[in-house]
Amino acid sequence: MAWEKAYEELEARRAAARDMGGTQRVARQHELNKLTVRERIDRLADAGTLREFGQLTGKGKYDEHGNLLSFMASNAVTGSARLDGRKVIVSGDDYTIGAGSSEATVSDKWVYAERMAQQLRMPIVRMVDTAGGSVRLIEQQQSTKIPGYPQWPVIPLLGTVPVVGIAVGACAGLGAVKVCASHFSVIVENIAQVFAAGPPVVRQGLNLDLTKDELGGARMSARAGSVSNMAASEEEAFTQVRRFLSYLPRNVWQAPPVVPTDDDPWRADEALDSFIPEDRRKPYHPRKMLDIIFDRGSVFEMGKLFGGSTLTCFARLDGYPVGVMANDPFVQGGAMTAQAARKIERFVDLCDTFHLPVVNFTDQPGLMIGPDAEAAGTVPLAYRAAGAIEQAAVPWISIIVRRAFGVGGGLHGPKYGETGQSLNLRYAWPSALWGSIPVEGGVAAAYKREIEAAEDPLARRGELEDYYRKLASPFRTAEKFGIVDIVKPSETRAILCDWVEDAYELVRTQLGPRQRTMR
Repeated sequence: MAWEKAYEELEARRAAARDMGGTQRVARQHELNKLTVRERIDRLADAGTLREFGQLTGKGKYDEHGNLLSFMASNAVTGSARLDGRKVIVSGDDYTIGAGSSEATVSDKWVYAERMAQQLRMPIVRMVDTAGGSVRLIEQQQSTKIPGYPQWPVIPLLGTVPVVGIAVGACAGLGAVKVCASHFSVIVENIAQVFAAGPPVVRQGLNLDLTKDELGGARMSARAGSVSNMAASEEEAFTQVRRFLSYLPRNVWQAPPVVPTDDDPWRADEALDSFIPEDRRKPYHPRKMLDIIFDRGSVFEMGKLFGGSTLTCFARLDGYPVGVMANDPFVQGGAMTAQAARKIERFVDLCDTFHLPVVNFTDQPGLMIGPDAEAAGTVPLAYRAAGAIEQAAVPWISIIVRRAFGVGGGLHGPKYGETGQSLNLRYAWPSALWGSIPVEGGVAAAYKREIEAAEDPLARRGELEDYYRKLASPFRTAEKFGIVDIVKPSETRAILCDWVEDAYELVRTQLGPRQRTMR
């Protein structure tokens, strides 16, 4: 057969690449309860769909006659694959070769995968399991280099295609950036960490003796907002990735995918009508509320442990994907904290980038107050969130379910908008209250002397509060068309399903990249 020796060498090199770091190192990976990079791709992607490229990238050893003795592949596996039938670029670190470190890699390979995602306008999923850089690289290159990868389109990618980072090992330095510079990131508990530098560097630089988990374990990373979500296993992480991508288009030049559903768009669940307690001091469970309103089983939450006073989710209305925000009165009363403001800014940018209309369920008591809130810079962060809301071009609807007070309450939706005059579409439930300040606190401040001088201070305060509550009735605002309408909570799903059809008619006229990319 022609080219027989060449084909034999090709197969030998391919086999070596499939063997990764060898039997012992693969066994060690499994002892650490971790999958290998090739097992990860097999579990993430549709069976048999990986189209690998750069498989022959690596380092060969030769005899004095130039004949191949052995071949060690680069510790990155890249290619295209399908997730639930849709094409993506996958890029994974091979920890069995040099612990995933840059000293054992050919950086052009993974950078090429990123550039391919940009040029083919295709989502990219990074599976990061890397020990980061190594001083040994200096010896290999016989020089140092200025940090950075000039051809890596990390910021342009965020403005054009969905980017996902999965932390499946210790992700230090560049590895941490690969996880965090994404639209959605998930970290696997017990096997993964995300940090700028690992324990040896921290010990040397700061004289602190910490474990990997103490530095950047799953719960710490999720609470800090370094990652979006946690997963109990690699399999669960891959399931979350597939769910996340199912709501998004392939790129910003396409509309989000609409899926068929048998959930009645006019479904009215009367349980919602008594969902908000009449006692305003009692909280309620916003996640249960969202599960009732949106298509059954369609709510996908991101960032639960970060900025918990605000929920950020994807969901569907009659099959149409939307972005969803809601306040959680169980966490700091639902107030606008510094973390919540950062979370809102990022989420609104994400929805605007990929043309997902936003539904905001508002129960906002206002900006968080107190010395900790001031030290965190809550006010300027809240106005960064306001900037994201005002610059968003996607259709937006607000449902005020309870409170909308002060600066925080004012961020329930865009007022000015990218076009110069937003529609500011907003509805309210009869349980809603709004204003510059809640009645109770406002009365205590404005009538302090009168209340103190009264024969019965508590009774007088109660009289004043009753008087102002009547003036603050949402029906008074509706009389002046300060709200589009006040509706029964059970009517909300039908209103939203009717709205989302028109919202997508507008979305389809707005396709393409935004003038500014993700913040």
